[in-house]
Amino acid sequence: MSFLDSLAAGLSLVGNIESFLALFIGVAVGVIGGAIPGMSATMAVALTLPFTFAMQPITGILLLLGVYKGGIFGGSIPAILIKTPGTPASSATILDGYPMAEKGEAGRALGMALWASCTADVISNLSLILFAGWLASFALSFGPPEFFTLILFSLTIIAGVSGDSLLRGALSALLGLLLATIGLDLVYGTNRFTFGDPNMMGGLNFIAVLIGLFAIPEILAMVWHPTAHVGKARSLGKNWVSFADYRRSFKSIVRGSFIGVFLGSIPGIGAAPSAFLSYSEARRTSKNKENFGKGEIEGVAASEAGNNGVAGATLIPLLALGVPGDVITAIIIGAFMIHGLQPGPMMFILNVDIIYGLFIGLIVSSAFLFLIGSVAIRGFKYVADIPKRILIPAVLVLCIYGVFAVNNNIFDVGVMFVMGWVGYLMVRYHIPAAPFLIAFILGPLLEDNFRQSMLMSGSDPLILVRGPITWFFWSLTVLTVVAIIRAGVRAVKGGALTSGNLEN
Repeated sequence: MSFLDSLAAGLSLVGNIESFLALFIGVAVGVIGGAIPGMSATMAVALTLPFTFAMQPITGILLLLGVYKGGIFGGSIPAILIKTPGTPASSATILDGYPMAEKGEAGRALGMALWASCTADVISNLSLILFAGWLASFALSFGPPEFFTLILFSLTIIAGVSGDSLLRGALSALLGLLLATIGLDLVYGTNRFTFGDPNMMGGLNFIAVLIGLFAIPEILAMVWHPTAHVGKARSLGKNWVSFADYRRSFKSIVRGSFIGVFLGSIPGIGAAPSAFLSYSEARRTSKNKENFGKGEIEGVAASEAGNNGVAGATLIPLLALGVPGDVITAIIIGAFMIHGLQPGPMMFILNVDIIYGLFIGLIVSSAFLFLIGSVAIRGFKYVADIPKRILIPAVLVLCIYGVFAVNNNIFDVGVMFVMGWVGYLMVRYHIPAAPFLIAFILGPLLEDNFRQSMLMSGSDPLILVRGPITWFFWSLTVLTVVAIIRAGVRAVKGGALTSGNLEN
């Protein structure tokens, strides 16, 4: 199928009011979810997922992608106005956004955040369109040994870059791998860790684990600390962002966008590190570096370009290799699976209309983000003032509805609450949840590809090093482990030196 035929097939799939309405509603829900202190883009996507079950596959996936795009920008609104990032990705935006708000320039900071977000979003989407197909065609030469080494490398990166501690990240990933083994063995059909309960024969429900891990801990945290996110929103002020501001920050925006694309295309890194790296690079190269941290508009532009540049790029490994790029794309994989679609290289052959439909939808989402973001900036004070006594029960009802709706099974609701307490304990002890969820998704793929490799070779482990692709991923895995261990040792030495100096 030629490029024009593929484009026409994609356009016929999304060229209807239902698809564009889903995308528009998704961006609006994402911006509101990102802007509510205490919620996040991840939680908004998780709560929206059950509503996609009855939709057409393309409509449901566009709805979730809209929530993702809107949520990443939405987090910048409370970051600038009340010094509370709506999402972890917006933490870097506080550094210069809030000082600008204190000077009475909140409107100017928010305008720049919106312009930088939309520019980075367009660059990120174009990168996805250019690179995903090429990567998928390369991945068609992969067999089970190649996919095993790729997934192992992805898990190594995810465990290493999530959170402050390598040990905690690895512990979280191992727990996810362990829970992924519950249910029927795919080769021999025997029960594993089901404890005689037929409800567990199909494994733990993905939606129940997901919502339990990300939404319930937030509800528990809000119950424990109902005033934690309270802050007075600053007025927008009379100044608004000008084209001169945009032109002055353009180099930082483009650089931040490409940093986001690069880091987003590596599974597991996510938007927050990208935002901080983009910010630090902008500060390093700026003529006004001494003004950074005191209300420099270029700092707002760089951090927002960094985190929004990730949003399209995380779909590159998802669509091309079937490996989620971050925790939100791990949730979006659930929507693909529920509709019987398996992201990966074969999707570019079997479902090319859906792929190009998504590409068209993503380009349109950038325009929707600009329109909805402009309105949301002015309407934030109404969102920020939603009382917790209304917000907490509403979110809890959505959680229970979403999990029960999957299989009409009350057991899944029980799994959600158990995972909610597990997630809450993980938050309390600073164990990152992202490695758990991504390992829970990739665990079965890791096991299946390993066992297929062993069946192909008559249990000869040398098949796992059979060619240049496997050697490439083994080398990357070893380099990643060495780099993570060195960083861990350096952190321990740094901590020991600090405590020694304090004692002296």
